[in-house]
Amino acid sequence: MAVDIEDVFRAEYGRAVAVLIRLLGDIDLAEEAVQDAFTTAVRKWPETGVPPSPAGWIITTARNRAVDRLRRESTRDARHAEAAQLYAPDEPTEEGPVRDDRLRLIFTCCHPALATQAQVALTLRLLGGLSTPQIARAFLVPEPTMAQRLVRAKAKIRDARIPYRIPRDADLPDRVKGVLAVVYLVFNEGYGGREDLCAEALRLGRVLAELMPDEPEALGLLALMLLIESRGPARTAPDGDLIVLADQDRSRWDPALIAEGQSLVRRCLRLNRPGPYQIQAAINAVHSDAPSADATDWGQVLQLYDQLMALAPSPVVALNRAVAVAEVEGPEPALALVDTLDLHGYHAFHAVRADLLRRTGRATQAMEAYARAVALSENAAERAYLERRRQALAHTNS
Repeated sequence: MAVDIEDVFRAEYGRAVAVLIRLLGDIDLAEEAVQDAFTTAVRKWPETGVPPSPAGWIITTARNRAVDRLRRESTRDARHAEAAQLYAPDEPTEEGPVRDDRLRLIFTCCHPALATQAQVALTLRLLGGLSTPQIARAFLVPEPTMAQRLVRAKAKIRDARIPYRIPRDADLPDRVKGVLAVVYLVFNEGYGGREDLCAEALRLGRVLAELMPDEPEALGLLALMLLIESRGPARTAPDGDLIVLADQDRSRWDPALIAEGQSLVRRCLRLNRPGPYQIQAAINAVHSDAPSADATDWGQVLQLYDQLMALAPSPVVALNRAVAVAEVEGPEPALALVDTLDLHGYHAFHAVRADLLRRTGRATQAMEAYARAVALSENAAERAYLERRRQALAHTNS
């Protein structure tokens, strides 16, 4: 039963919070009400069974909890009226371009009054139910730092009285950068082991592409996610072991997702307004074109990473570019680039460095780097893969 409730939480938390925020206009109250509803479910469902509509039960219970709290905490007529409105049988339909509660929540959190990182962090919290440690890991910052950002973002919305409403058409372009960042981080978090978040990110990506068909970065993000998702069936062995890109059985890649993603990449090229998501999608399109790892056009991949570094430079992009450099110029130049990066708290940095050290014959240093990568990784399958690489190297050099 606990597993069933956890599945419902993962699938429905974001929608429930989005609905409650729309009804209440108060983020903290909405979050607390939904959390109370899930706590009640943990207590009641083992006895009564899972209801026919678990999501509806959670939303109704959360709404009732919120009504009780509003009535309990205030005697003012306005508060009673506010609580009574929650029972209104017929809500007026809001007009505007965004009619999806969860997407509307993202656009609300991506208000220009909030810093971009705060926009992304808050939406990950509200939409995906991610914990503060999970969000901190996504941003590569300490947990207390992320906790403070979340508190400040909520306070900003409250104190500035930022409304929870559907943005007008004119508001969409100014908010799209934060919205796309949110959707991609939701997808990445899901790709680490939560298929529900991957599915939600893809759903939101499709809605965004329909909402803004002439916004090339929205199309690029959808293409990027589709091309990454296409490799999902080949990413793990039957026993759950991780299989990296170079070792994957490409016959197991999803041809329909590849075709859709590549079609979007070509559409972006015709728009001729390149951006970071489009370039990342193009990189993944190059991989999807290659019938084998050895046939990959690494020269083209490196050129695309050069463009990405020019448009959106970051240490993580530089790390990924170094992987392409290793294939084109060799591991030594790549290792020299990696060693200039300040990513020592990022497991992938140590994993890439370990592989480059292995390829340059520095087995002892490579094993140390693999051990550091294992210690930092939060994903069990990834940790197991890295530990196997470390042990294989130790066996070869014993």
